[in-house]
This record gives sequence, C-alpha cells and structure tokens, in this order.
Amino acid sequence: MVSTTSRVKQLFALCALALGAAAAVPGAASAQAQPWRPAKPVTVVVPYAPGGGTDTVARAVSRQLALIWQQPVIVENIPGADGLIGTRRVMDAAPDGSSLLLQVPSIALTRYTPGLRGIDPLQRLLPVTAIAQASNAIVVSAKMPVKTVAEFVAYCGRAAQRCALGTTDNQSRLMSNQFVAEAKLADAVVVNYRGTSAVVADLVANNVNMSFTGIAAALPHARAGTLRFLATTGDRRAAVLPEVPTAQEAGFGAFRSVNWFGVFAPAGLPAHVAHAIAAALREAVQDPDVQRTIAAAGAEPVVNTPAEFAAQVRQESARLGSLVQRYPLEP
Repeated sequence: MVSTTSRVKQLFALCALALGAAAAVPGAASAQAQPWRPAKPVTVVVPYAPGGGTDTVARAVSRQLALIWQQPVIVENIPGADGLIGTRRVMDAAPDGSSLLLQVPSIALTRYTPGLRGIDPLQRLLPVTAIAQASNAIVVSAKMPVKTVAEFVAYCGRAAQRCALGTTDNQSRLMSNQFVAEAKLADAVVVNYRGTSAVVADLVANNVNMSFTGIAAALPHARAGTLRFLATTGDRRAAVLPEVPTAQEAGFGAFRSVNWFGVFAPAGLPAHVAHAIAAALREAVQDPDVQRTIAAAGAEPVVNTPAEFAAQVRQESARLGSLVQRYPLEP
C-alpha cells in the first residue's frame, strides 16, 4: 500500500510539473510568434554597376527594409565577371539573413558563359522572392535614322558601316546573338559592356547603335531626345511607355523577355528566415515611394513566396538554357 505521505508528495510533484508546463508553453508560443528580424546590419549585393534598374530597385526597397527591421540595410554594387563576383560574395556568406543578393534572370546563364563553365550559382543560392518585374526594351541612338525595329534591320542590312549592338549582361547578350542570327545581320557586331550606364553612354554617342536593355537607365535619355525606344519585350506595353509597341506588335515576337528582380540568400538559410524576409519585402513594396520608384524604373511590384519564386527561377532557367543552345554566348 502506498502511504498517505507518499501520495501527497506525488500530488505536489504532478502539480509542479503542470505549473511548469503551463508557464513554459506561453513563452514558447510567444517566441515562435515573434517574426524573425536581423540582429545585425544587412547587406544587399547588386552584382552590377550603379545606374541600372536592378540598382534602382535595390536602393528603394532597402531603404524601406531598414525602417521595417530597425537595422541598416546597405546596398553594395560589386560588378564583374557577368555578375558572378558579386553573386559569389553571397554564395560564400553565412546563411543567417544578413547577406542578400538582388539578381535578374541572367544569373541562370552564368554556367554557359565562356570562362565560367561549370559554375552554377543557383546550386548555392536559395530563391527568396521576386520583388518586381519589368520588360526589357529595344533602344537605339536618336542619331539613327530609324523609328521601328523593321527599319533598324533594313538600315543595318544596307549600311556601309557595320551596326553594333551593345549588351549589359548575359541575357541581353543572348538576345543580341539571337537578333543578329534571326534578322540575318551577318555583318553586325555584338559589343559586351560591364554595366548599363556604360552602354547607354555609348548609345547616346552612337558608338553602338542598338541595345536590349532595361527601361530605367534609358528613359531619361529618351525623354531628352538622345535615345529612342523602338519596342519593349514584355507581354503588354510598359505602363511608363504606353506609346511604344511590344516586340510582338512590331513583328518580332521571338524577342519576348520579362526581367524579374529577385532576392536570393545563401543556401542553407532556414525556411522561417526566408519566409520572414519575403514577408518584410512584401510590406516594403507597399510603400508609396517604393512603388513610385519601381514604376519609374518601368517595372511593377511582384512579391511571391520562396516556393513560387523557386519555380519561376527554374522555368526561366529552362527557357534561357534552350535558347543558349541555339545562340551560344561565345563570341
């Protein structure tokens, strides 16, 4: 038989356990309910030179993230090697949410780049979310005597001097190679630049004649009359350029291209941190100033989940991989 004293001791022990559990559970639930925030300053790497759409979007969103997280969010431009130098900085960083990368679909072409074969950044990065998307544009120097894509092709076909197409990243290089091949411009030359600002400057001077480039960097020059938009490459006309036809409307529908501006983190980032970053970015792009900046860059906000963005990256990677087999990036 169990003594009365033993029973009393057992009851006290059970009560103590129950009280301890009751005290512990609310605390645990409260801790889990707290959204993740960075414990130190965050760096957003833009692997291209300042001045392009990627840089513009990164700076607008980072300012708002700093307010949301109550931590400095620093944009760092690290161009070089077709975006790989800056991208590698994030690939090699600790997966703690303090190092993020803002990239474009060109990242999927790194493994096809001459001199970089076998290097696939997507294997060592985690897609977090897209934050905006924009069509590219076919832009020419205003000194060119053409106003449509068809006129540009005809001009280059008969010009005494070879036409030159300037590229800003692997995607624009791929599109330029495709354009030269499909428009049968055998004498045209594709010139590779390290950043958007450089190619825009040479377009203004007519040192190169045409480029597939982002809308943001070319727009001020078009408004000043030194550059001319011939077409945009999205599924519909860009809101900021309603008078400019799409490539499909211009008779060159094969040159469809929609740029997403996507956030990546080092592989190994915990899932709850990735979702928290995506949620903060979703909040950031609701800010009116951020929306105005994105719109001025010829883009529109598009925030999705890590899983949705990962699927988007895979889809675009497959599309670009198919194109690069037909139009290699090699000179």
